[in-house]
Amino acid sequence: MEARKVNAANGWIWIKNGYWLFKKSPVLWVVLTAIGVTALLGIASIPVVGDPLATLLFPVVLAGFMFGCHALAKGEELELAHLFAGFQQHAQKLVTLGGVNLVGQLLILGVMMLTGGATLVSILMSGKPPDDQEVLMQAIAGAGFALLLGMTLFSVLMMAMQFAPMLVIFGGMQPIPALKASLRAFLRNMIPLTIYALALLPFAIMATLPMMLGWLVLLPIIFTSMYAIYRDLFPTQEETAPAVEGEVVARDDQAQ
Repeated sequence: MEARKVNAANGWIWIKNGYWLFKKSPVLWVVLTAIGVTALLGIASIPVVGDPLATLLFPVVLAGFMFGCHALAKGEELELAHLFAGFQQHAQKLVTLGGVNLVGQLLILGVMMLTGGATLVSILMSGKPPDDQEVLMQAIAGAGFALLLGMTLFSVLMMAMQFAPMLVIFGGMQPIPALKASLRAFLRNMIPLTIYALALLPFAIMATLPMMLGWLVLLPIIFTSMYAIYRDLFPTQEETAPAVEGEVVARDDQAQ
């Protein structure tokens, strides 16, 4: 399954489509997001095994949000049960995606250690910032090439993971082909995805100011807009990206 190449303007349309899905059931979206995020944070706080376990389960939880978006796009109701749908459908493949993500992160940290970033990696893996911020600044300055390489590799891993859960649950793909298709989709649509991220930035700043409370609304809109992006980049004959009321999603009839 290959992604379409879309117009740069779609970056803003995805946010509008995400808001359209959010406002269909705003209270329940806030509740679902609060439960899912709190559960993952709670799991991550478990000593030793918490962070790896949360990484393994994140694609499963994300799939639940995507199932909820899918129901709303089809005119159905959003339900609390959607949060757990990923545990009932494609759970093994989704956990495999989480495993690939976890192994990828560990490998990248290993590469950073081998290329001169051992001190910085040690601080990052400790789970808490050092008491002396000067130590952190020196570690960042000393990392140099290792930090640049790590950021590049983490970006590639993020791009590969971006649409992989949706390709598994909606596209019926196996984990590794889904990761490859997601990476190709991201690289092919770098401009609209960059515009999407930049358009979200001011909302993220505003959401942070009132004691982070704005994230209770912004996070579900990010989830719903991720579904809108997936449906726009990977349309099928039966299903197309949900359109904002009264507006048709911009399409690229010709490749740029």
